[in-house]
Amino acid sequence: MGRIIGIALLVIGVILLIWGANAADSFSSDIKEFFTGNPTDKAMWLFVGGAVAAVVGLGLLVRGRPRHT
Repeated sequence: MGRIIGIALLVIGVILLIWGANAADSFSSDIKEFFTGNPTDKAMWLFVGGAVAAVVGLGLLVRGRPRHT
């Protein structure tokens, strides 16, 4: 069960990162970045959420199943 959740979180994390990259390249983000030097808040939250989800998912996949002795 943990492996399925790990794969799902990894996939969701990658999707959020791609979505964040698209949001950061939008026209409104370019205008805001021109004046403030920072991308939009939406793009930043998508990057942060995607990174966290991907790291947790990868951690669940790497950790694997606990061994019973």
